Amino acid sequence: MATEIESQLQILAQSAQKAIASADTLQKLEELRVSYLGKKGDLSLILKEMGKLSAEDRPRIGAVANDIKTEIQNSLTNQQQQLQQEGINRQILAQTLDVTMPGVSYPLGKSHPLQSTIDRVIDIFVGLGYTIAEGPQIESDYYNFTALNTPEDHPARDMQDTFYFEDGSLLRTHTSSVQIRYMENNEPPLRIIAPGRVYRRDTVDATHSAVFHQIEILAIDKGLTFSDLKGTIKEFLRQMFGDDLPTVFRASYFPFTEPSAEVDVQWQGKWLEVLGCGMVDPNVLKAVGYDPEVYSGFAAGLGVERFAMILHKIDDIRRLYNSDLRFLQQF
Repeated sequence: MATEIESQLQILAQSAQKAIASADTLQKLEELRVSYLGKKGDLSLILKEMGKLSAEDRPRIGAVANDIKTEIQNSLTNQQQQLQQEGINRQILAQTLDVTMPGVSYPLGKSHPLQSTIDRVIDIFVGLGYTIAEGPQIESDYYNFTALNTPEDHPARDMQDTFYFEDGSLLRTHTSSVQIRYMENNEPPLRIIAPGRVYRRDTVDATHSAVFHQIEILAIDKGLTFSDLKGTIKEFLRQMFGDDLPTVFRASYFPFTEPSAEVDVQWQGKWLEVLGCGMVDPNVLKAVGYDPEVYSGFAAGLGVERFAMILHKIDDIRRLYNSDLRFLQQF
């Protein structure tokens, strides 16, 4: 009987060593530990037979069993340490950055030509000391028209027909409404630039859109004159076009400025109308509580799409809104 048990123990030892050496994961190693050394494991099953041994054989067989148990435990520990170290090595290898390898490049997004034009204009005027101001796109009739010296019966409203809501509010036709809101909450002197999206009921074609973008500037202070306006506009155009281009100020009309002017520049051999401007009408100053006898100011407005089309030689305004990557990837 003793010989049979001892033989089973030796076979178990050999089987365990072979199985442990081939285990390639910590989970498999744990399963082997339970299989060989657990309460219901193979070793326990063999040791249950020791009760049948004689008193002389039990100590010897017990010593053999303990030695085999120790060998199996040592093998399990050694294999566990080896697998853990291999895992650490794999992790280090995966996370190691080889600085001698070429960098991995990722495609970067680009600014839309409209946004890049807006950013360019803002950079110029911020450099001239202007502050960015913003306002709501859904406006009241007062801020969009009345406070800008355009009462209900004014014919200029026909040129800025827009989209109305049932409560009488409307989609703003220009960012001049931002100027009124800003002046109501700030005392002069002030210099602001108001970029934003505007809306007008217009037939869409190659040069017109019902939704477009506008940038307006406003300066209010004591003693501002039309000469200050001309100097500001000419400096802006010089920085925008990168050259001191021939410029003409043509007399025009806007209900919220007096006198008013359209500005033309000679660009690549052609005269182009680029923006409108003028001295702030005294009625606009009165509407926000400024004394027109003390303060004066000037304002100017430009269409972002017009500048983008000029600078990038775009032939159709609709290309700016169609999200065609073949077009946008050129910028």
